[in-house]
Formats: sequence, structure tokens, C-alpha cells
Amino acid sequence: MFDKLSAAEARYEEIAAKLYEPDVINNQELYRELMKEYKGLTALVEKYREYKKAKDSLEEAKMMLDEGGLDKDFKEMVEAELEESKETIEKCSEELKILLLPHDPNDERNVIIEIRGGAGGDEAALFAGSLFRMYSMYAEQRGWKTEVVNANETELGGYKEISFMINGEGAYSRLKFESGVHRVQRVPETETQGRIHTSTVTVAVLPEADDVEIEINPTDLQIDTFRSSGAGGQHINKTESAIRITHLPTGVVVECQDERSQYKNKDKAMKILKSKLYEAKQREQNSQIAADRKAQVGTGDRSERIRTYNYPQGRISDHRIGLTIYKLDQFLNGDIDEVIDALITADRAEKLAASMENKQ
Repeated sequence: MFDKLSAAEARYEEIAAKLYEPDVINNQELYRELMKEYKGLTALVEKYREYKKAKDSLEEAKMMLDEGGLDKDFKEMVEAELEESKETIEKCSEELKILLLPHDPNDERNVIIEIRGGAGGDEAALFAGSLFRMYSMYAEQRGWKTEVVNANETELGGYKEISFMINGEGAYSRLKFESGVHRVQRVPETETQGRIHTSTVTVAVLPEADDVEIEINPTDLQIDTFRSSGAGGQHINKTESAIRITHLPTGVVVECQDERSQYKNKDKAMKILKSKLYEAKQREQNSQIAADRKAQVGTGDRSERIRTYNYPQGRISDHRIGLTIYKLDQFLNGDIDEVIDALITADRAEKLAASMENKQ
């Protein structure tokens, strides 16, 4: 472990020096790559330096106690420093193990989220709208930007489906565990006898792909234009600004009709297409790794029921980690960090356990 930490610190210092070199400053692409690597190493190196400082303090305290000749008050102070250093070393050691776990290269990316109503008809569509509002409010709290790409609204104000982008540093790291089936239990407004109905909504979270990672042959694309449809807006049904792109080799279809400009819609649609192809590529590469793990929180299979929202009890239950909280109103207003933090902690614990098993 300490060989890796020393190597990481040496690389960190090497990058820090390079970032001031004129050749690097003038090469924006190289500068961005180095800055990204530098930021990725910062937490690890800072924690390693904290560990080394505590280790030095421990050795110094031991040496002073071994030499003897200390008065009572000073000896007590040195002994207290010794114990504090031991605690810091133990705490840093555990944190370093987590920081050394394989890093998800997608964590710092923007995300594309697709929400679709499942079983439950209008109720599912209304809840899809509630989830869109929840993620939008969460993004706003974190200073991220939300852009709707495509939406298929219902007359009651919900969504049969909605796709949107969330742009912000670390968006994927926080939202990747939201993929899967979200179940809602509540009494619909149209229910006259007060019976609780169960509906489902599927959520897919895709990391936004960089242009250099996914190359698409223009001959593999079928691009169609059509008139936007939906509630409100004078431009609706007037111009063929909406875009549908079909990737012929895979059959992946994406649509975008949120912008008035056909060019902007095409640009957004291409971003989603690249992200879908990137996700499929990643899923294929990771399938063997996932199969080798005995258990995982993962980023959620889209067919897996991951969470239940129970309105009568004000309860949210995440089935992957057995967590239940009674803060439904706050949660649906974007206050979702408690569950996200628990999912991240559980995922790290499983990865740490798996890494310890591999070493045995």
C-alpha cells in the first residue's frame, strides 16, 4: 500500500511542477488532462501526508518518553500526543484504503437521466414528474444546471417519459445509484374508496460521453425531423424542429424536441446517443467484473426494484442496502443526500471487502 502512496505523491508533485511549464499552459488539452489527474490525486496525497505527519509525531513522542527525564506535566502532555497520533494513524489508514480503491473514471462527468412511467398508467406518469422535480431540485441545491432534452407529457401534468441533462462536477458520482425501478405506493386523487395503488417508474442514469471516446460513422445514422408535440408554446406543431436519430447498427433511437432550433435539438440528441453507446460499451466491459463480485450495490439494473416511496407512511425504503427513512416530503423536495451517502458508503465497503478477499 505504501509503495502506491509514495508513487502517487511523487506523481502529484511532478504534475504540480508541470502545470507551471509554458509548453503545458499553452496546450489546453494537455493542461486539462493534467489538472484532472492532479485533482484526482489531491485527496489521496493530502491524507497520506496527514498519515506521515502523525507517524512522525508518534515516533518523536516515543523517543522523548524512552529518553526519560521529563517532569510530570510534560510527560502527560507527551503521552496524550502519543495517543492522539495513534488514533490519527489508525483513522488515516482506513481512509487511505478507501481512497486507494479503483476509481470510477465516470464519476466527474455530467449525466443524462431518462425517466419513464412503468406500471400504473397516469399514476406512474405523475410520479415520473415527481422524480424529475426531485432531481431538478437536488441539482439546484448543488449548483448544477438542468436541461430538458425530450419530454412526453400527459394531460394530467405527468410524463410518460422525460430525458434531461444535469451538468455539474461530480454529478455522475452522486446520481449513478439512481438507475433502476422506483416504486410508489399512494392513494390516487381519482380513487374514491381510498385504496392504495402501486405504480412503478424506471430511471436510467448515463454518464455523458466525450467526443473522443465514441466515434460515430455518419453513414450509420438515420436522421428524421418532425414537428414538436406537447403542452403549450406557439412553436409547437408549427415547424419541424424536433429531431429523431436512429443508430442503425445497434437500433438505438433518441429524440429531442425541447429547443426551437433544429440544430440545437440535433446537438443534444447526438450527446444522448453517444452517451447511450458509451454506456453500452462500459456495461459490456464491466459485465465480467460484476459477475465475479458476490454482491454489489452497483449502479442498478434497470429492471431491479431499488426503492419504494410510501406516501401514507411518509416512508422511503432503499431495498439494496435495507435503509428506511421517514422524510418523504423532504426527500421529494431534493433532500436526497442521506440516502446517496449511505449508498456510496455501502458500495465502498463492498469494494473494500472484495479487495481484501483478493489479497488473501
